[in-house]
Amino acid sequence: MTPTHSLSFAFLCALALSSLTQCSEYNQVLKSDDMQLKMDYATAALDSGNCFKALPLFDELMRLTRGTEQAPEVHWQRALTHDCVNDFYLSRYYFQTFAKTFPNDPRVEEAMFRAVLCSYYLSPEASLDQTDTKSAMDELQLFMDRYPSSGLRDSSQSMVDDLRLKLELKAFENAKLYHKTGNYESATLAMKHAIDDYPGSPFTEELYFLIIDSHFRYASLSTERRKFERYNNAIQAFHTFASRYPESKRMGQAQRLYDASVQAIAELEETGNNTQTNR
Repeated sequence: MTPTHSLSFAFLCALALSSLTQCSEYNQVLKSDDMQLKMDYATAALDSGNCFKALPLFDELMRLTRGTEQAPEVHWQRALTHDCVNDFYLSRYYFQTFAKTFPNDPRVEEAMFRAVLCSYYLSPEASLDQTDTKSAMDELQLFMDRYPSSGLRDSSQSMVDDLRLKLELKAFENAKLYHKTGNYESATLAMKHAIDDYPGSPFTEELYFLIIDSHFRYASLSTERRKFERYNNAIQAFHTFASRYPESKRMGQAQRLYDASVQAIAELEETGNNTQTNR
Protein backbone atom coordinates (compact mmCIF):
# COMPACT_ATOMS: atom_id res chain seq x y z
CA MET A 1 0.00 0.00 0.00
CA THR A 2 1.45 3.40 -1.00
CA PRO A 3 1.82 6.23 1.57
CA THR A 4 -1.00 8.14 -0.14
CA HIS A 5 -3.30 5.15 0.03
CA SER A 6 -2.34 4.62 3.66
CA LEU A 7 -3.25 8.21 4.53
CA SER A 8 -6.60 7.94 2.69
CA PHE A 9 -7.42 4.68 4.45
CA ALA A 10 -6.50 6.19 7.81
CA PHE A 11 -8.70 9.21 7.14
CA LEU A 12 -11.69 7.05 6.20
CA CYS A 13 -11.21 4.94 9.29
CA ALA A 14 -11.05 8.04 11.48
CA LEU A 15 -14.18 9.45 9.82
CA ALA A 16 -16.07 6.17 10.32
CA LEU A 17 -14.97 6.00 13.94
CA SER A 18 -16.06 9.60 14.52
CA SER A 19 -19.49 8.88 12.98
CA LEU A 20 -19.94 5.80 15.13
CA THR A 21 -18.94 7.77 18.22
CA GLN A 22 -21.37 10.55 17.43
CA CYS A 23 -24.16 8.08 16.70
CA SER A 24 -23.50 6.27 19.95
CA GLU A 25 -23.45 9.56 21.86
CA TYR A 26 -26.76 10.62 20.29
CA ASN A 27 -28.39 7.32 21.18
CA GLN A 28 -27.21 7.69 24.76
CA VAL A 29 -28.75 11.15 24.95
CA LEU A 30 -32.03 9.83 23.55
CA LYS A 31 -32.14 7.10 26.19
CA SER A 32 -30.97 9.31 29.04
CA ASP A 33 -33.25 10.48 31.86
CA ASP A 34 -31.17 13.65 32.23
CA MET A 35 -33.47 16.41 31.00
CA GLN A 36 -30.74 19.07 31.05
CA LEU A 37 -28.47 16.85 28.97
CA LYS A 38 -31.22 16.47 26.38
CA MET A 39 -31.82 20.22 26.37
CA ASP A 40 -28.13 21.07 25.94
CA TYR A 41 -27.66 18.49 23.20
CA ALA A 42 -30.82 19.53 21.32
CA THR A 43 -29.91 23.22 21.51
CA ALA A 44 -26.36 22.53 20.29
CA ALA A 45 -27.72 20.38 17.46
CA LEU A 46 -30.13 23.13 16.39
CA ASP A 47 -27.42 25.79 16.57
CA SER A 48 -25.12 23.67 14.38
CA GLY A 49 -27.85 22.92 11.82
CA ASN A 50 -28.40 19.29 12.82
CA CYS A 51 -32.11 19.95 13.01
CA PHE A 52 -33.33 16.41 12.44
CA LYS A 53 -31.35 15.30 15.49
CA ALA A 54 -32.80 18.12 17.58
CA LEU A 55 -36.41 17.43 16.62
CA PRO A 56 -37.13 14.19 18.57
CA LEU A 57 -35.36 15.62 21.60
CA PHE A 58 -37.48 18.76 21.63
CA ASP A 59 -40.61 16.66 21.04
CA GLU A 60 -39.79 14.74 24.21
CA LEU A 61 -38.78 17.86 26.14
CA MET A 62 -42.14 19.45 25.31
CA ARG A 63 -43.84 16.71 27.32
CA LEU A 64 -41.27 16.73 30.11
CA THR A 65 -41.26 20.50 30.69
CA ARG A 66 -45.00 21.21 30.35
CA GLY A 67 -46.03 23.59 33.12
CA THR A 68 -42.44 24.35 34.17
CA GLU A 69 -40.28 27.45 33.81
CA GLN A 70 -38.45 25.78 30.94
CA ALA A 71 -41.62 25.31 28.90
CA PRO A 72 -41.44 28.63 26.97
CA GLU A 73 -37.84 28.03 25.90
CA VAL A 74 -38.51 24.45 24.81
CA HIS A 75 -41.64 25.51 22.91
CA TRP A 76 -39.67 28.27 21.19
CA GLN A 77 -36.81 25.98 20.23
CA ARG A 78 -39.20 23.36 18.93
CA ALA A 79 -40.84 25.91 16.64
CA LEU A 80 -37.40 26.97 15.40
CA THR A 81 -36.48 23.34 14.74
CA HIS A 82 -39.52 22.75 12.56
CA ASP A 83 -38.63 25.93 10.69
CA CYS A 84 -35.08 24.62 10.28
CA VAL A 85 -36.31 21.44 8.57
CA ASN A 86 -38.65 23.52 6.34
CA ASP A 87 -41.78 22.11 7.94
CA PHE A 88 -43.52 25.47 7.72
CA TYR A 89 -46.97 24.17 8.59
CA LEU A 90 -45.87 22.88 12.00
CA SER A 91 -43.46 25.76 12.54
CA ARG A 92 -46.30 28.23 12.01
CA TYR A 93 -48.52 26.24 14.35
CA TYR A 94 -45.94 26.18 17.17
CA PHE A 95 -45.09 29.87 16.83
CA GLN A 96 -48.79 30.71 16.95
CA THR A 97 -49.39 28.51 20.00
CA PHE A 98 -46.29 29.97 21.64
CA ALA A 99 -47.80 33.46 21.34
CA LYS A 100 -51.14 32.26 22.75
CA THR A 101 -49.66 30.14 25.53
CA PHE A 102 -47.04 32.64 26.71
CA PRO A 103 -48.58 36.06 25.94
CA ASN A 104 -46.23 37.89 28.32
CA ASP A 105 -43.05 36.47 26.83
CA PRO A 106 -40.89 39.18 25.20
CA ARG A 107 -40.61 37.05 22.05
CA VAL A 108 -44.35 37.12 21.25
CA GLU A 109 -44.01 39.73 18.52
CA GLU A 110 -41.19 37.80 16.90
CA ALA A 111 -43.21 34.60 17.21
CA MET A 112 -46.14 36.19 15.39
CA PHE A 113 -43.81 37.49 12.69
CA ARG A 114 -42.17 34.09 12.27
CA ALA A 115 -45.62 32.52 11.98
CA VAL A 116 -46.66 34.84 9.16
CA LEU A 117 -43.25 34.33 7.57
CA CYS A 118 -44.07 30.61 7.40
CA SER A 119 -47.36 31.50 5.69
CA TYR A 120 -45.39 33.60 3.22
CA TYR A 121 -43.15 30.63 2.43
CA LEU A 122 -46.19 28.38 1.98
CA SER A 123 -47.59 30.61 -0.76
CA PRO A 124 -47.36 28.58 -4.01
CA GLU A 125 -46.16 29.73 -7.41
CA ALA A 126 -48.54 31.90 -9.40
CA SER A 127 -49.75 29.10 -11.68
CA LEU A 128 -51.30 27.23 -8.72
CA ASP A 129 -54.32 27.94 -6.50
CA GLN A 130 -53.70 31.14 -4.54
CA THR A 131 -55.82 30.51 -1.44
CA ASP A 132 -52.70 30.26 0.74
CA THR A 133 -51.36 33.47 -0.79
CA LYS A 134 -54.49 35.40 0.15
CA SER A 135 -54.38 33.95 3.67
CA ALA A 136 -50.75 34.97 4.04
CA MET A 137 -51.60 38.53 2.98
CA ASP A 138 -54.40 38.68 5.55
CA GLU A 139 -52.07 37.40 8.29
CA LEU A 140 -49.35 39.90 7.39
CA GLN A 141 -51.86 42.75 7.44
CA LEU A 142 -53.13 41.61 10.82
CA PHE A 143 -49.55 41.56 12.13
CA MET A 144 -48.95 45.13 10.91
CA ASP A 145 -52.25 46.27 12.42
CA ARG A 146 -51.36 44.64 15.75
CA TYR A 147 -47.80 46.02 15.79
CA PRO A 148 -47.95 49.33 13.89
CA SER A 149 -44.60 50.50 15.28
CA SER A 150 -42.79 47.19 14.78
CA GLY A 151 -39.31 47.20 13.34
CA LEU A 152 -40.52 44.29 11.22
CA ARG A 153 -43.22 46.37 9.52
CA ASP A 154 -41.14 47.18 6.43
CA SER A 155 -40.31 43.50 5.94
CA SER A 156 -43.98 42.63 6.34
CA GLN A 157 -45.07 45.24 3.81
CA SER A 158 -42.44 44.00 1.36
CA MET A 159 -43.86 40.48 1.65
CA VAL A 160 -47.41 41.77 1.13
CA ASP A 161 -46.22 43.51 -2.04
CA ASP A 162 -44.58 40.30 -3.27
CA LEU A 163 -47.74 38.29 -2.64
CA ARG A 164 -49.93 40.91 -4.26
CA LEU A 165 -47.75 40.80 -7.37
CA LYS A 166 -48.23 37.04 -7.45
CA LEU A 167 -52.01 37.49 -7.40
CA GLU A 168 -51.75 40.11 -10.14
CA LEU A 169 -49.68 37.72 -12.24
CA LYS A 170 -52.21 34.95 -11.63
CA ALA A 171 -55.08 37.17 -12.82
CA PHE A 172 -53.06 38.33 -15.82
CA GLU A 173 -52.10 34.79 -16.86
CA ASN A 174 -55.69 33.58 -16.47
CA ALA A 175 -56.96 36.37 -18.71
CA LYS A 176 -54.22 35.70 -21.25
CA LEU A 177 -55.15 32.02 -21.31
CA TYR A 178 -58.70 32.89 -22.39
CA HIS A 179 -57.22 35.04 -25.14
CA LYS A 180 -54.73 32.35 -26.20
CA THR A 181 -57.43 29.69 -26.45
CA GLY A 182 -59.71 31.93 -28.51
CA ASN A 183 -62.33 32.53 -25.83
CA TYR A 184 -62.33 36.25 -26.53
CA GLU A 185 -65.56 37.22 -24.78
CA SER A 186 -64.37 35.61 -21.52
CA ALA A 187 -60.95 37.15 -22.07
CA THR A 188 -62.30 40.71 -22.11
CA LEU A 189 -64.32 40.08 -18.95
CA ALA A 190 -61.35 38.51 -17.15
CA MET A 191 -59.08 41.38 -18.19
CA LYS A 192 -61.52 44.01 -16.96
CA HIS A 193 -61.86 42.20 -13.64
CA ALA A 194 -58.07 42.03 -13.30
CA ILE A 195 -57.78 45.77 -13.93
CA ASP A 196 -60.52 46.56 -11.40
CA ASP A 197 -59.15 44.17 -8.77
CA TYR A 198 -55.52 45.28 -9.04
CA PRO A 199 -55.29 48.96 -9.94
CA GLY A 200 -51.72 50.05 -10.58
CA SER A 201 -50.62 46.54 -11.56
CA PRO A 202 -47.56 46.36 -13.84
CA PHE A 203 -49.71 44.25 -16.18
CA THR A 204 -52.44 46.85 -16.63
CA GLU A 205 -51.08 48.37 -19.84
CA GLU A 206 -50.82 44.97 -21.49
CA LEU A 207 -54.33 44.09 -20.33
CA TYR A 208 -55.79 47.24 -21.89
CA PHE A 209 -54.11 46.37 -25.18
CA LEU A 210 -55.31 42.77 -25.09
CA ILE A 211 -58.87 44.01 -24.54
CA ILE A 212 -58.66 45.81 -27.90
CA ASP A 213 -57.24 42.71 -29.54
CA SER A 214 -59.88 40.44 -27.97
CA HIS A 215 -62.75 42.67 -29.11
CA PHE A 216 -61.29 42.82 -32.62
CA ARG A 217 -60.77 39.07 -32.89
CA TYR A 218 -64.20 38.37 -31.43
CA ALA A 219 -65.77 40.74 -33.98
CA SER A 220 -63.93 39.13 -36.89
CA LEU A 221 -65.31 35.72 -35.87
CA SER A 222 -68.88 36.96 -35.39
CA THR A 223 -71.81 36.77 -37.74
CA GLU A 224 -72.46 39.80 -39.92
CA ARG A 225 -75.29 40.89 -37.59
CA ARG A 226 -72.96 41.22 -34.56
CA LYS A 227 -69.82 42.58 -36.19
CA PHE A 228 -70.89 46.22 -36.10
CA GLU A 229 -71.33 46.20 -32.31
CA ARG A 230 -68.13 44.27 -31.64
CA TYR A 231 -65.89 46.32 -33.89
CA ASN A 232 -67.29 49.37 -32.11
CA ASN A 233 -66.22 47.77 -28.81
CA ALA A 234 -62.70 47.47 -30.19
CA ILE A 235 -62.74 51.14 -31.19
CA GLN A 236 -63.91 52.22 -27.74
CA ALA A 237 -61.24 50.03 -26.14
CA PHE A 238 -58.62 51.69 -28.34
CA HIS A 239 -59.67 55.17 -27.20
CA THR A 240 -59.36 54.08 -23.56
CA PHE A 241 -55.92 52.58 -24.21
CA ALA A 242 -54.68 55.60 -26.17
CA SER A 243 -55.81 58.07 -23.51
CA ARG A 244 -54.06 56.13 -20.75
CA TYR A 245 -50.90 55.05 -22.56
CA PRO A 246 -50.21 57.46 -25.43
CA GLU A 247 -46.50 56.55 -25.43
CA SER A 248 -47.03 52.80 -25.21
CA LYS A 249 -44.77 50.49 -27.22
CA ARG A 250 -48.00 48.74 -28.18
CA MET A 251 -49.46 51.89 -29.74
CA GLY A 252 -48.56 50.90 -33.31
CA GLN A 253 -50.34 47.57 -32.98
CA ALA A 254 -53.29 49.18 -31.25
CA GLN A 255 -53.56 51.78 -34.02
CA ARG A 256 -53.64 49.06 -36.67
CA LEU A 257 -56.45 47.27 -34.82
CA TYR A 258 -58.33 50.57 -34.58
CA ASP A 259 -57.87 51.32 -38.29
CA ALA A 260 -58.99 47.81 -39.23
CA SER A 261 -62.07 48.15 -37.02
CA VAL A 262 -63.01 51.50 -38.57
CA GLN A 263 -62.54 50.04 -42.05
CA ALA A 264 -64.65 46.99 -41.16
CA ILE A 265 -67.50 49.20 -39.91
CA ALA A 266 -67.31 51.35 -43.04
CA GLU A 267 -67.65 48.25 -45.19
CA LEU A 268 -70.57 47.02 -43.11
CA GLU A 269 -72.34 50.36 -43.49
CA GLU A 270 -71.80 50.30 -47.23
CA THR A 271 -73.42 46.90 -47.50
CA GLY A 272 -76.18 47.74 -45.03
CA ASN A 273 -75.16 45.04 -42.56
CA ASN A 274 -74.92 47.25 -39.49
CA THR A 275 -77.86 45.69 -37.69
CA GLN A 276 -77.20 45.08 -33.98
CA THR A 277 -79.66 42.29 -33.39
CA ASN A 278 -78.59 39.05 -31.73
CA ARG A 279 -77.36 36.04 -33.63
